[in-house]
Amino acid sequence: REEEEMAGGEEQQQERILVSVRLRPVNAREAERGDGTEWECAGPATLKFLGTIPERAMFPASYTYDRVFDPECSTRQVYDEGAKEVALSVLSGINCTCQTSIFAYGQTSSGKTYTMLGITEHSMAEIYAYIDQHPDREFILRFSAMEIYNEAVRDLLSSDTTPLRLLDDPEKGTVVEKLTEETLRDKGHLLELLAVCEAQRQIGETALNETSSRSHQILRLTVESSAKQFLGKGNSSTLQACVNFVDLAGSERASQTAASGMRLKEGSHINKSLLTLGKVIRQLSGGRNGHIPYRDSKLTRILQSSLGGNARTAIICTMSPAHCHVEQSRNTLLFANCAKNVVTNAQVNVVMSDKALVKHLQRELTRLENELKFPGSASCPTHAEVLKEKDEQIKKVWLVLVNHFLIIFTFMVTSYIYNNHLVLKYIM
Repeated sequence: REEEEMAGGEEQQQERILVSVRLRPVNAREAERGDGTEWECAGPATLKFLGTIPERAMFPASYTYDRVFDPECSTRQVYDEGAKEVALSVLSGINCTCQTSIFAYGQTSSGKTYTMLGITEHSMAEIYAYIDQHPDREFILRFSAMEIYNEAVRDLLSSDTTPLRLLDDPEKGTVVEKLTEETLRDKGHLLELLAVCEAQRQIGETALNETSSRSHQILRLTVESSAKQFLGKGNSSTLQACVNFVDLAGSERASQTAASGMRLKEGSHINKSLLTLGKVIRQLSGGRNGHIPYRDSKLTRILQSSLGGNARTAIICTMSPAHCHVEQSRNTLLFANCAKNVVTNAQVNVVMSDKALVKHLQRELTRLENELKFPGSASCPTHAEVLKEKDEQIKKVWLVLVNHFLIIFTFMVTSYIYNNHLVLKYIM
């Protein structure tokens, strides 16, 4: 019964990106310089600017988001209130063709990697806890990881550093060609792969951060689940979803990082891709009017669906409270202001077996035909319109059914020709 209900289609809901701001403590370098604190949390959703009088004229006095976390808040609290709902939606089948995502955004040295590491670990732990609590379902988890370094996409699960190509798939959207995808054996296997990713990622020292991330990192977990009672019976439905954990490289100024040579080149690529991300967010927050420049960077192209498609998305903006970073912090908040106005469409995706799909379409066809045979009161003034509408619905169902069989037939013919071609080639 559960699988039949799942096979009924897709449940769609419109919602905004969940936007949080995390204010980190003043670090040792800032304390040595005597930098004062310019920001404070004035409540669970409000950030207050404490600047001097001239600066107050340039900045709003306060900013409001879905959640604001002060320096005393733990990463566990940030996860529970700013990411958990989005992360665990992967267990509900949101979504299949696109990606639900959790981003960490902010200037370099603001705590993005520290935050995302904790968010990822808490998410994975709860996903495995959920699996343990649902022995009636069969789960398959797959993991992949990539980084975007100097606008080149690299596989973090492979020692091969050859840049990977991005391809356009009519159903899946942008896909990364030849990206390694590991089927997870257990939680321990996942932790091993996370350690590999950490070791492979590009990091370097700048004046602001001794271990600065020099690339954007995307960790992707795909979850498939089916009710065990229907497995192997040909009429099973599978919930599919994936979630991205995105640790963005930090925006930076060469004057602050004292970057030169390779570090300067890295910073230039980082800032360019973040600028494109900002343009996309601003365009989406304004109602999607006009061209949206997804293809202007590898980052926005890969994450296009998470930003404005069938997805649920959370963005955690990290920032320093120090006076020397006021302008960069303000830029982070402007990005957050735009992001909180972006609307996405989340839907539960169900992948049905051929037999289950045909059964579903046949049931729908029978229902519509019965409504035409027994329409109820013929005196209804809109009766003709109702009949016409039902006729159109029947035509649509028939078209879907015929199209489904054509796809299967084409696949079988193509496979037959391909296999025979290989045989002839071998004989010749």
